[in-house]
Amino acid sequence: MVRIVGYHANENEEGDVFYTLSIQGGVEVVKSQQTGKFYLTARKTRISCTFDELTCQSLIGSELPGTIVKVDCEPYSYIIPDSQEEVMLTHTYVYQAEHAESPEEAVFAE
Repeated sequence: MVRIVGYHANENEEGDVFYTLSIQGGVEVVKSQQTGKFYLTARKTRISCTFDELTCQSLIGSELPGTIVKVDCEPYSYIIPDSQEEVMLTHTYVYQAEHAESPEEAVFAE
């Protein structure tokens, strides 16, 4: 299960506003590659939706069946918010519905 923890207003190329929902998976224990110490974290990602702002607000705290999975992607730079350190990443996190076999399975109809 993943939980909706927030939402964000975005603007498309035409200047129209749309919203994305911030979702978060369960707590995970991870070992730091730099210090060797363990810490707790949770995978997070955003997912597009067709809802208005009021609906997005009302969905915070709701749970969805599925998980957030790590997938490889083209390298990109990311600035760590706390330290402002810039790092290169080659993965991203995506929502995978409970019954989907892989993130590539998604099919969109026009």
